[in-house]
Amino acid sequence: MKLILTSIMMMLYMPVFGQEQADTIKTQNLNDVTITSRRAGTRKMGGAVNGVMINKEELFKAACCNLGESFTTNPSVDVNYSDAATGAKQIKLLGLSGTYVQMLTENLPNFRGAAAPYALDYVPGPWMSGIQVSKGASSVKNGYESITGQIDVEYLKPDDEEGVTLNLYGNTKSRMDANADANIHLNSQLSTELLAHYQDDYGHHDDNNDGFLDQANVRQWNLQNRWHYRGCNYIFHGGISMMKEKREGGQTTHTSHLSNLYKIGIETDRYEGYMKHAFILDPEHGTNIAVMTNLSMHQLDATYGDKHYDVNQKNAYAQLLFETNFTKQHSLSAGISLNHDYLTRDEKETTPGIYTQYTYNLNDKVVAMAGLRADHSSLYGTFVTPRFHLKLTPNEIVSLRLSVGKGYRTVWALAENNYLLASGRQLVIDNLKQEQAWNSGISSSFYIPLFGKTLKLNAEYYHTHFNEQAVIDYDSNPAEIRITNLDGRSYSNTVQVDASYPVVQGLELTAAWRWNDVKCTYGGELMEKPLTSRYKGLVTASYKTPLGIWQFDATLQLNGGGRMPTPVNGLWDSHFHGYEQVSAQITRWFRHFSVYVGGENLTGFRQKQPIINAADPWSSSFDPTMVWGPVHGAMFYAGIRVNIGKL
Repeated sequence: MKLILTSIMMMLYMPVFGQEQADTIKTQNLNDVTITSRRAGTRKMGGAVNGVMINKEELFKAACCNLGESFTTNPSVDVNYSDAATGAKQIKLLGLSGTYVQMLTENLPNFRGAAAPYALDYVPGPWMSGIQVSKGASSVKNGYESITGQIDVEYLKPDDEEGVTLNLYGNTKSRMDANADANIHLNSQLSTELLAHYQDDYGHHDDNNDGFLDQANVRQWNLQNRWHYRGCNYIFHGGISMMKEKREGGQTTHTSHLSNLYKIGIETDRYEGYMKHAFILDPEHGTNIAVMTNLSMHQLDATYGDKHYDVNQKNAYAQLLFETNFTKQHSLSAGISLNHDYLTRDEKETTPGIYTQYTYNLNDKVVAMAGLRADHSSLYGTFVTPRFHLKLTPNEIVSLRLSVGKGYRTVWALAENNYLLASGRQLVIDNLKQEQAWNSGISSSFYIPLFGKTLKLNAEYYHTHFNEQAVIDYDSNPAEIRITNLDGRSYSNTVQVDASYPVVQGLELTAAWRWNDVKCTYGGELMEKPLTSRYKGLVTASYKTPLGIWQFDATLQLNGGGRMPTPVNGLWDSHFHGYEQVSAQITRWFRHFSVYVGGENLTGFRQKQPIINAADPWSSSFDPTMVWGPVHGAMFYAGIRVNIGKL
């Protein structure tokens, strides 16, 4: 709270300095013609794949302490708590769980298996230069796993402008973040970068007085060192990273009258290293050969009450690819890949693969991309992944995209869902098959001139149909949570419409509406997927003053109701209702730093009973995984970003 008050005082009592700076800028440009424009926070990705690029301008509209908090203003991606005790979060895209979204870091598959439940906390927000979100079955170059889409994180680059940047953040839920990044150019060809992050949640908040922490306390250290070399015909990227995290949740000390407190403790050590080598053979035709590798080790030791889960997952990924443009119209990409996952002696898989992808581009009016890959899993044998994308742009106003493709996924059921061990129900895992699904979609974009400005309008429809699926079944047996193979139908239909318009100079409004129809077969009955909102509405407003000194951002979310798992002994309702959330932020920009204050969930809405039977955590009816809404009320925060510059 002291940090917030101090930041507000800085914003109120430093306008004179800001005005002097603005006046100086105007004086220096009296003899010149200066044209300024505000860069869009999100923009459509080029090519045939439907996607958007979220850049730093968009990320600065909210605190964005980590990847999971970076989609507040995004109408396509939902981020929800997986349970109310561990702080695990999951992405939802096209109405389906984030396990069907392929996670990438700079085009390398990442955060697999045991890393998946908490991966959204592993990427600090200030480290990111942008996020690419693509929908549907994406390019075959990155593998066969993308079913509903891809999220590719772009980190800050070593060859960016030299200097040091600091970011400090604190909120009223007793969280403190400190971030630093430093770039050093050793010579004209070689540069390096150091990224550092520290997070500490030190409070014991129990606002609903159920005896449990509203969110887990997390202490995290995260370091990354990156290198970049650019020669005449050779480019190198490489780096190493290490992360240590301790996560504690469960019953609070004010329930000490109980002799045996229910506690949750999760300790994680993660190490990564990656290299990219690009050999440019013919710059005129974009002909190059690249080798990309990524290694990671993820050690997780978890305790949920009296249940324990330990895993040390090792992943190795390598790809050799060749790309060339025969002409301006015809291009080809081909390559081979190898992925290896090792969790235990009985949980391991090696998958070599080969792919080819052809793209036809007729003056950007017609872009067609067809890809085919074949992979051989040591567990499931050989399988083939076809994908096709088409983009039609008859004029500057209309753009149409079509896509269809298949995706596959190996399920590491306990590693990916170990947070389910927090439930008092018995967790049962069947012998699971490889997941298979078809995804098809159509999307259209319109750029309509209106009152001297451009109205951007998008509409899209996506359908996902599963041939095989690992189903988390809460409904069939009240004493169990069973992860089993699909026996029946499973599908999702998603319709989304969104529009943005610059109302006046510096002010942009965005509105979006999405409808989800997601159903799956549980115990022989086709039912709505539980804990999934039927619709989402989003309205965002962003205003930046003409001289760029002040910025005001606000977001309203409307989250629709949905089905709860089949109630047991009347402990919860059969459905949950819709709710609204409001977030807002004010940023004061200076020459070398900025100060921001804001709030999240300003409506104060929170789920009344996020933990079922919290009074008796050792019973079979105890369950913290029935989460459909916010688990804590309004939160306020403040922070400062400082650009120190070259040392």
